[in-house]
Amino acid sequence: MALVALAVPTVFAFMFLAGLQQAPTPTLALDLGDQVGRLPFMGYNTWNAYFCNINEDLVYNTAELMVSLGLADVGYNYVNIDDCYSEKQRSASGDILASALLHYDSRVATEVVADAERFPSGMRNLTDKIHALGLKTGIYSDSGWFTCQMYPGSFQNEERDAHLFNVEWGFDLLKFDNCAVPFDSIVKEGQVGKFARMSNAIKDLAKTSGKPPMLFSLCQWGRLQPWLWARELGQSWRTTDDIGANWNSLAGIINQNSFHAWASDFYGHNDLDMLEIGNGQLTLAESQSHFTAWAFLKSPLLIGTDLSKVSEQALTVLKNTEIIAINQDPVVGPGVVPFRWGVNPDYTFNATHPAQYWSGQSENGTVFMLINTLDEPADMFFNLTESPWIRWGRQYSVRDLWTHTDNGTAVRNFTAKAVPPHGVAALLLKDAGDEPQDEGLSPCAFYEWWGNPWCIDQNGTKIQPT
Repeated sequence: MALVALAVPTVFAFMFLAGLQQAPTPTLALDLGDQVGRLPFMGYNTWNAYFCNINEDLVYNTAELMVSLGLADVGYNYVNIDDCYSEKQRSASGDILASALLHYDSRVATEVVADAERFPSGMRNLTDKIHALGLKTGIYSDSGWFTCQMYPGSFQNEERDAHLFNVEWGFDLLKFDNCAVPFDSIVKEGQVGKFARMSNAIKDLAKTSGKPPMLFSLCQWGRLQPWLWARELGQSWRTTDDIGANWNSLAGIINQNSFHAWASDFYGHNDLDMLEIGNGQLTLAESQSHFTAWAFLKSPLLIGTDLSKVSEQALTVLKNTEIIAINQDPVVGPGVVPFRWGVNPDYTFNATHPAQYWSGQSENGTVFMLINTLDEPADMFFNLTESPWIRWGRQYSVRDLWTHTDNGTAVRNFTAKAVPPHGVAALLLKDAGDEPQDEGLSPCAFYEWWGNPWCIDQNGTKIQPT
C-alpha cells in the first residue's frame, strides 16, 4: 500500500527527544493539598451532541441518564455546559445572564421554538440538582471579548466571572476558549498571559473562599505549545483543533499528540478533545481505538453523544473499566508514548498513519497500545524489550483489555493477530518471573543498534544475535 508521509527532519526528531528530557518542571501556584484535577477528569459535555441547542431540562436529563446508565458508577462525574447558554449581552451591572431564549442552530435539522425558556429556574438551581445526584458541574467561557458563538466572553471580567461561575452559580469546572482575541494594544500579553488572567482569578478566589479552585480546562487548540506552559495555569489544555466524528480526525489527533505525549502527568493533562463515540459513522474498531488512545494518553474523557439514544455498543466502549483504570491510575501519572512508528520511519509526521506502537507504565504492569492504521486487518508484532518499561530476562503474562481475556505468556516478543482496520490491541503485561532457560534464547534480548553488538560475557566474549 502506497503511503504519503511527511518525514520529520532530523532536527525535529532531535527537538522531540530533547523535549522528553527537558520538559519544564511546573511551579504549582497552590499547595498540592489544595489542587484539583490530579487525574484526568471524566464526564459529559453538551457541544458535540447539541451544539447551541441546550436548555435546563436537557442538561438535567443528561445528568440523570449518566446515573441510570451506569456511567457515573465507572467515573464519569462532570456534567459540563458548553457555549450558548447565556444572553447576548451582560446585565446592567456587568454580569453574564443565563439565557431565557432557546437558540436556533442551523446545523441541527430540527427547528426550535424561538421564545421557549431555556434556564427558567436559574443556574444555581440546576447545579444544586446535579450535585444532589452525586455529580459535579462545568461551565464555559472565553478568554476574549466573546465566545466562539459570539456570546459574552470573560476578557477584563475574569474576577467577576470566576465569582459568578463558582460562588453564585456553583460550578466546579471552567472550560475556557480562545476566540474573539482583543487587539494587541489592549491585551499587551502573549497567549500565556491572556489565559493567566482567568487562572489567577480562579486561584485568588480559592484563596479567599477557602474552597478548592474550579478545575481550569484551557481550550486554546494547541497554539504555542501549551504542553510547555499550561500546567502552571490549569489542569488540562487542548492540543489540537476540534475533533470530528470520523477516522481521519482521530488519526490526525493521535499523530499530533505522538510528539508531546510525555507532557501528561498528575495535575496536568494533554486534552485530545471531547469523545465522539456514538456519533457519526465510526466503526466499533475505530471507537475502541479512539477510547483507548484518549484513555492511555491520559486525556480527559468527556462523552459527547445524545445519551437518550445511545447504543449498547457505544455504552460498552465507554464503560470499559479496564481501559478506564489506565486513565485513572492513582500511582502512575504519565500516559503511553510511542516506541515505534510502524508503517513510517520513527518520528514521521503523518496525519493518516500515526505512530502505531506505544507503551507506558501502570500500577499493575506495562501497558501496550497497538493501533492498526491500515485499511485492512494486520498482525502487529513487537519485541518486548522495545518498551523501556520491560525488564530483560523476564517473561510476561498478557491481558487483552478489550476481550477481557488472559492470553498466555509472552517470552521476548508478542504478536497481536488480525487487528481490525483502524482497530487497536490494548494489552496489559505483568511480570511472570524469569524467562525459560532451555529454549535456545540468545543471552541478550536487547542489542544496541550499531553493527558491533555489546552483548558480552564477563570474560569479554561478545555474543552475536541469534
